[in-house]
Amino acid sequence: MSKSNGFKSGFVAIIGRPNVGKSTLMNQVIGQKIAIMSDKPQTTRNKIHGVYTTPQAQIVFLDTPGIHKPTSKLGDYMMKTAHSTLSEVDAILFVIAVDEGLGGGDRYIIEQLKKVDTPVVLVLNKIDKVHPDDLLPVIVKYKSLYDFAEIVPVSAMQGNNVTTLLDQTIKYLEEGPQYYPDDQITDHPEQFVIAELIREKILHATREEIPHSIAVAIESMKREDNGVVHIGAIIYVERDSQKGIVIGKQGALLKQVGQQARRDIEALLGSRIFLELWVKVKADWRNRDGMLRDLGYREER
Repeated sequence: MSKSNGFKSGFVAIIGRPNVGKSTLMNQVIGQKIAIMSDKPQTTRNKIHGVYTTPQAQIVFLDTPGIHKPTSKLGDYMMKTAHSTLSEVDAILFVIAVDEGLGGGDRYIIEQLKKVDTPVVLVLNKIDKVHPDDLLPVIVKYKSLYDFAEIVPVSAMQGNNVTTLLDQTIKYLEEGPQYYPDDQITDHPEQFVIAELIREKILHATREEIPHSIAVAIESMKREDNGVVHIGAIIYVERDSQKGIVIGKQGALLKQVGQQARRDIEALLGSRIFLELWVKVKADWRNRDGMLRDLGYREER
């Protein structure tokens, strides 16, 4: 899809420690939920491609998994995904939470950034949680560790200064084609986003009991003549005890997950849906290569 001279386009990675607000920033930019949000770290498992388009430019965002020390094959996949992204993009948004101190995770990411030539914008997120006077010491500390192309304070949750961040990011893109139509906000198939929305509701509902043992696979999706979309999804857990937690007493928790997910899915599809959920046990699925491939966690060469 071509554009007239002067149109800029490119790919931008959003990186940062787990739970600093990367998915919230992505959703705020795109204006619709495509990345799940949870207060649990390491919720993002795939690179989420979000597309932001204006008459002057198009940014394709990659929301990478939070960088952390892997403890399973799934964790290894997440880390390889995050690291490979850094050398593939035109610019990097390094998101930090200003209400948290500079940690070992931040220093580790900065060491990775020093290995690439990509321009890096430091995004000071959650400015709504601190006094403005507290920002300068944070900026000074981070600037002493890396020569950032730009430093932009934002509140991803409230949307403060996000437009400025986008304008600053576009400066580092080259003239190029429009990759996606104006109204397309992600290149993921609908089934991927639907599975992620269901997984988000489970994470919220189960709190600390089932942190990362959950996977969701869409088994069927069919639009009936009356316009209602029938969706069947399987929720995978690793142990029988987890299955009981996800189903809940007399099925109450699973029903709650279904009701909450249905609202978001109907907003995504723009039509009524009928959602069926099943819970199955797949022991140690996070360390089974075949299972990871079936669920879409494929290493990119």
